[in-house]
Amino acid sequence: MNVILRDYYPLFEYYQALRTQLMELLADSDLAFRLDGNPSLGALCREIGDVQQAYARSFQSFTIEFGRSDQSPEIENSVSGLQDWYAEMDRRLRTNIEALSDEDCHDRKIDRGGWEVSPQMQLEIYKEALLIFYGKVSVYLKTMGKTLPEQWADWIG
Repeated sequence: MNVILRDYYPLFEYYQALRTQLMELLADSDLAFRLDGNPSLGALCREIGDVQQAYARSFQSFTIEFGRSDQSPEIENSVSGLQDWYAEMDRRLRTNIEALSDEDCHDRKIDRGGWEVSPQMQLEIYKEALLIFYGKVSVYLKTMGKTLPEQWADWIG
């Protein structure tokens, strides 16, 4: 077990759990909800999936490439489809991080298009992307009149 999995990943999984809690709140019809001038809730959910996909790949290739998706646009209309996709990407992210040696964790850098970061910093940046996503989604949920789970209320507001 490398240093990231041992020392950092257990806390990171709590951030991923917020997305699981979100999916438990939603019905397929909720994914069509949109705020004026903004994407639908389902489109936001698809976007964070595409972002995770880029991060998961970056732990293998040591470069991050956004804008590639292996999912059809219809995924944003299905809670169960999103749940399955997220679960698969969570496994892929963890598997790719597990494959890193301690030397990779300490010495290798991931190219972010002109600047480089360590694998642990890369995971930290992805965590920040999740938090931004959760902040956006919380506005949608509040507007929809959804009650936020306790962890959401405590961590996101």
